[in-house]
Amino acid sequence: MKEGSRPTSLLSIEDYLAGEEQSGVKHEYLGGVVHAMAGASNRHNIIASNFLGALIARFRGKSCQPFNSDTKVRITFPDHTRFYYPDAMVVCRLNSDTDHFQDHPVLIVEVLSDSTRRADLTEKRDAYMTMSSLKVLIFVEPDEALVLIYRRSTPQGGFAVEEYAGSDAVIPLPEMDAEIPLAELYERVGL
Repeated sequence: MKEGSRPTSLLSIEDYLAGEEQSGVKHEYLGGVVHAMAGASNRHNIIASNFLGALIARFRGKSCQPFNSDTKVRITFPDHTRFYYPDAMVVCRLNSDTDHFQDHPVLIVEVLSDSTRRADLTEKRDAYMTMSSLKVLIFVEPDEALVLIYRRSTPQGGFAVEEYAGSDAVIPLPEMDAEIPLAELYERVGL
């Protein structure tokens, strides 16, 4: 499709969800338009796996559930719906276990890459921040020990931005009674 052109017909949510169950490739859904996702680098996958492992360890025995990048998050706007695949998320109010998506994440993690950076830090960030359940949005740099956090600072939806850098830094997650050292996220990643 040429840049700036509009699709002639939009895919329904039902057809998108049915197609994703059959597809060997993940697709994100933006109001009827579907975009295939590129595969991630080994470095990206190691960091995402380390983060998920840290979340699983910290939420073991608790009511909140971590999810990996195979679970979509659904964001409903007044005029359209989006589905994204974050690298990891934590959900405390779970959808049905037969759904392929979650509606109420409290924490979302995106590991940045050259191909997704612009969309992650603009379109996705802005969409995620509309979710009333979201308390913490985390962006992880792949090439240095650096994490950018958007933390809900007001009940009306305002977010404060925090940065944690260096392998000695620790991400505080008081909302979830947890903390995660950056050294743990970047374990086995040659920086």
